[in-house]
Amino acid sequence: MGLIARLRSQPALRRVDLALADTLARRDLALHGAATDERVLAAAALASLAVGLGHAAFDPACPALLLPDMDDWPDPEHWRDALAASPWVSQPTLDATSDPARPLVLEDGRLYLRRYREYEQRLAGGLQRIAAGQAAATDLATLAPLFTALFPDARAGDAQARAAAVALLRPLLLVTGGPGTGKTTTIARVLLLLVAQARQASLPSPRIALAAPTGRAAERMAASLRNAVANIRVRLSAAGIDPAPCDALPQTAATLHRLLGTIPDSPRFRHDADSPLPFDVIVVDEASMVDLPLMCKLVDAVAEGARLVLLGDRDQLPSVEAGDVLAAIVDAAGDDAGVPGELATRLAPLLGEATVCAMAGPALAGHRVHLQRGYRQSDALDLAPLATAVRDGDADTALALLRDDALAGVHFHDGLHDPLGGPTRPRLLDAWRGIAAATDPIDALALGMRLRLLTALRDGPQGASVLNARIEEALAGAQRERYFHGRLLLVTENSYRHQLFNGDIGVCLRPEGSPLGGRGDDGAVTAWFAGGGDGMRGFHPSALPAHASAFAMTVHKAQGSEFDSVWLLLPRQDARTLSRELVYTAITRARSELHVCAGEDALRAALARHVMRVSGLQGRLLAGAADAASATG
Repeated sequence: MGLIARLRSQPALRRVDLALADTLARRDLALHGAATDERVLAAAALASLAVGLGHAAFDPACPALLLPDMDDWPDPEHWRDALAASPWVSQPTLDATSDPARPLVLEDGRLYLRRYREYEQRLAGGLQRIAAGQAAATDLATLAPLFTALFPDARAGDAQARAAAVALLRPLLLVTGGPGTGKTTTIARVLLLLVAQARQASLPSPRIALAAPTGRAAERMAASLRNAVANIRVRLSAAGIDPAPCDALPQTAATLHRLLGTIPDSPRFRHDADSPLPFDVIVVDEASMVDLPLMCKLVDAVAEGARLVLLGDRDQLPSVEAGDVLAAIVDAAGDDAGVPGELATRLAPLLGEATVCAMAGPALAGHRVHLQRGYRQSDALDLAPLATAVRDGDADTALALLRDDALAGVHFHDGLHDPLGGPTRPRLLDAWRGIAAATDPIDALALGMRLRLLTALRDGPQGASVLNARIEEALAGAQRERYFHGRLLLVTENSYRHQLFNGDIGVCLRPEGSPLGGRGDDGAVTAWFAGGGDGMRGFHPSALPAHASAFAMTVHKAQGSEFDSVWLLLPRQDARTLSRELVYTAITRARSELHVCAGEDALRAALARHVMRVSGLQGRLLAGAADAASATG
């Protein structure tokens, strides 16, 4: 059986993947009267599948990343030779635009769909453009009293202080770290310093935008920033420093889609390179969730002279869509080894000599600050040892910690594969029944964020769809209304018309006092989502974009959210979706209590698997930096 015929028998191949191969075959026959080399057709289909599985490109040396159950692949070098000889494949130089007449690009051994190669190239160029910018000249010594009040341990090696100091002089800043390490608190102080810096130069306060990939992540970011600013006001007042600059800090955050300005029925945004964002500082939280196309479009839209701050945890799951962008940028920035030598003298008034080092470094050296991991989400929960073991893939330590019951707030249900059955069932259902007792949408949605059942799977007995159906029946009966009072909803596609986006969570409520099953204006169920002038927006359920129930969610869908109590359910058997990043992301969603329902084999299988994404972004950033250094040298 030929290569293409074997690919057609693979259930993982989608129609769209095979359609690309079929289109190229038809065009070759029509234009050249000849059949296309089946290795080219197969590679085209696999390049399309690769994007669908989260890769930026297809590597002929690693086809098993896409189809682990298929073997007898072509020799990688011969395969690349066939691609290089194809009229459908371009091979541009690193800094050149690829031929728009050719749908495929072969670069550094990887085969791209042309659009995704261009995303990588534009993103790398855009990041280098921002990083190369020059911040306004500032006498940092005059900021020292405010800086010391905000960071009393600055001269003792405080990483948060270093991040803030670098932000004053560098237009691109990467702040990485796990939950509870103070990323948002650090950024609140950074923004306050930027306001003070502008006032010192007799300039208007900077225009600041806060954004995140999902609505829920944006809400969390804004709430965290408001809390941080309130604490800063108290600190400054106690130090005898006027807290008035706090008034210039933003109170709200938007999704990246809202920030960039969606255009109905178009992949483009209102803000791009030709019409940049009207902000001086753009802060993006949960950057690990941002995919390659969206990050490219964001960076395109950052105006000349503006600052970009990316916050994130590189150990979390990468974006569902193509690319592992944050990890590539962080790797291009290298280790957080301190402040580069060229900034040492300028930062000495704030940091002293303790955290200054001479460092040549890679592409974005000196643009990253890593905050040490705390993981403590509340006084009742200590995730540090478990999160570290999971991050490192240390299954023996993780299992020992879980079985010893030594971690506050962490509970291991060894071998439990159905938390909705047996003695754990009431604990879950009672929490969700409390939602129906609320009459105010804000209260109901807050109750809905207290507990979540997270799963690695979307389908099957332990998948989110089946679990939600079982929960709905338990809460509202077998003959329930589709949109019963108290049902939690999860938006699963972007709707620019409604300004609802993938990952937004809402709740269905009937007006208080309306009869069960009532219809009409006085009794119709309304689906409420956060946003709008009064904090909530109501929709008729039939008008919503694609959605599902949200009592149980996949770990991917929960990324960017936090819940008081998290129940993580791993499948009975190993699955391709299991990875240490998935487990790490799931357990760090918990604020006060974590329950892990899993067998030893599944947990070991998950921690043994590390997410791998085929991408050229890191190499492109490093190569661009080397070229720049050569040109200036």
